[in-house]
Amino acid sequence: MSFRRIILLILDSVGIGEAPDAGEYGDLGSDTLGNLARVRPLSLPNLLRLGLGNIKPLAGLPANAMPMGCFGRCRPASPGKDTTTGHWELAGIHLERPFPLYPDGFPGEVIEPFVARTGRAVLGNCAASGTEIIARLGAEHMRTGAWIVYTSADSVFQVAAHEDIVPLPELCRACEIAREILRGEHEAGRVIARPFTGAPGSFVRDGATRKDYAIAPPPGMLLDVLAERDVAVCSVGKVKDVFLGRGIRTGFKAGTNAEGMARTLAAMESVREGLIFINLVDFDMLYGHRNDVEGYARALEAVDAWLPDLLGRMGRDDLLMITADHGCDPTTESTDHSREYVPLLVFGPGAAAGRDLGTRESLSDIGQTIAQNFGTHLEKGTSFLSAIV
Repeated sequence: MSFRRIILLILDSVGIGEAPDAGEYGDLGSDTLGNLARVRPLSLPNLLRLGLGNIKPLAGLPANAMPMGCFGRCRPASPGKDTTTGHWELAGIHLERPFPLYPDGFPGEVIEPFVARTGRAVLGNCAASGTEIIARLGAEHMRTGAWIVYTSADSVFQVAAHEDIVPLPELCRACEIAREILRGEHEAGRVIARPFTGAPGSFVRDGATRKDYAIAPPPGMLLDVLAERDVAVCSVGKVKDVFLGRGIRTGFKAGTNAEGMARTLAAMESVREGLIFINLVDFDMLYGHRNDVEGYARALEAVDAWLPDLLGRMGRDDLLMITADHGCDPTTESTDHSREYVPLLVFGPGAAAGRDLGTRESLSDIGQTIAQNFGTHLEKGTSFLSAIV
């Protein structure tokens, strides 16, 4: 192998410009990084050192004459623009059709059996922000005990319940029931348990006890083939839930970017070879869907300020790959995900520097590169390993 350890860092929703088919998704003009840099000056010196400004022109983020890393961008190949689609494509899975979306709520053939089997009524059943809907319906939920069910721009069935009203095991069982119901044409990408605490007017979601119930990925994806090669995989954040734990030896929960960054450094101390697969969720969960430009910008700057700590712990046989799963432009009117290219930055103390990896035809090129490094192969994707060794 060329690298004994690869650190794959997903900056959730940090896209870098509309994809060629963005118009089919209503996303013309979306450019998460580009528009953000245009409306709010960004201080990202460490990402610029790696080559962020070399991928495309970004206001106030100039290209580096001698970047430390290699740089490029990936075009999404699968239909859809949600978390599961993006992560699966990274792992070598290309969807033939997108996961279903429910902007008007879930139909009776989903809600009615859910109510019957869980024994509780449903409030909401609409597309909404998680914080907004618990603020609006939390008091009624506490009075009636009814579930708060909602969806988002993702293909998700989300169930919120106050921890003092519904014990966490009951909430998790309700989500397992929902996962069983959501089959066939209604096979949503994820079911998410959303526990919250607090009192009316000050409800708080409990990110530490959130739990995702995803669809089982098809066999042969990246984490499967790495497991066949006995390659250790450690996940940080929601990665383990997205892949149902397949091929993952150790996993660290992380409800925020700060927790994710801390757990990544901890993982680097204990996992000396193999793959560390991280998702930093705040960009999408807290800021993109709420069109919070300032919050998004500050989150990017916080990750940039943390990068020297990560880079300082890397050895000559390590490789860092930074990318995203889709876009979620906080500067547009939409609060939906956006169909965008995703950035690609690759750095290793013993790797090539300053090479333009160009526009990759799918996110699977990342997974294929990781697979080739560890002596295996995916059905989808073109490796760029030879360009960075």
